[in-house]
Amino acid sequence: MSSTSPLPLILSLPLAVGTGLAIPVQGRITGALGAELDDGLAAAVVSFSVGLAVMVVVTLVLPGGRAGIRRIAPALRERRFPRWYLLAGCLGAFMVLSQGLTVSQIGIALFIVATVAGTSLSGLLVDRMGLGPAGRKAITARRIASAALTLVAVAWAASPKFSVDAGGLWLLLVLLPLAAGFLRSFQQAMNGTATVHYGTPLTATLINFAAGSLALWMAWLVKAAVAGTGNPLPSEWWYYLAGPMGCMFVIFANILVRSLGVLLAGIGMIAGQLLGSLALDAWFPVPGTQLAAATVLGTLLAMAALLLATVPAPHRRAGLRSPAAEPSGTGAAPRP
Repeated sequence: MSSTSPLPLILSLPLAVGTGLAIPVQGRITGALGAELDDGLAAAVVSFSVGLAVMVVVTLVLPGGRAGIRRIAPALRERRFPRWYLLAGCLGAFMVLSQGLTVSQIGIALFIVATVAGTSLSGLLVDRMGLGPAGRKAITARRIASAALTLVAVAWAASPKFSVDAGGLWLLLVLLPLAAGFLRSFQQAMNGTATVHYGTPLTATLINFAAGSLALWMAWLVKAAVAGTGNPLPSEWWYYLAGPMGCMFVIFANILVRSLGVLLAGIGMIAGQLLGSLALDAWFPVPGTQLAAATVLGTLLAMAALLLATVPAPHRRAGLRSPAAEPSGTGAAPRP
């Protein structure tokens, strides 16, 4: 099986959940680095830059990575996908930037709910438009219910941690993560499509980190010129793990959207994110963290939403089919 071949459902669903498990850990590390530097934007720059360095090394060392680099120019020359797909990493950078600008004002719980709301809505749209490598997917009642149930689950799980103290500006601040979440599905679709034409997720991930790093460096340079720089970089090695974890997340996300579609891959990673947050709060809590019943029940509801989107709808028995639904003489079954 090639690196761009769709994975079986029995493998891709657990992988989506496992990929989501890394998100809260990465967020914890980036948040700690931002506090150490007294500059959340600088922490995002460090994370993306370290991730870019890792991807450069991996791409040059692995034969598949070098082959993918050679496929970039032909893919662009032959217009196998729109050239603006190269800017997918800027959408990821916008997500990180919106977190740095709003979380301190509206709280991480409301930030998560806003991004999930945007991702759930755009996941349906992106799949319906067929922008991802899995092609067009119909907007069915089951998929709408699954996306809505996921949003309810995240809101329920995060409800004990809501902290909105931004006064009358809170609604305006919520629009940033809402927009970032809406753009996340487009980023995943763009990266997934590029992965198919490069023949490896390594190349799409490399370009993703290059574009995102460039955007973040430009934003940080403007910020530094206006407000100055923060504290010097810390010496502890674990502060720099967020970048490599981000590399793994983007690589697996590129594979998963090929197998599951944008919406279902997103739901699986959201379920993993809730499970990871639950585990961190239970075993490695930060000061002031309490594991509430709503968090546990919301996590279970998110898993139910994942099952709702993946369990196939029951079909009629063969003896009850109408004549129009019978296979043609060629032996090929009609498309559902």
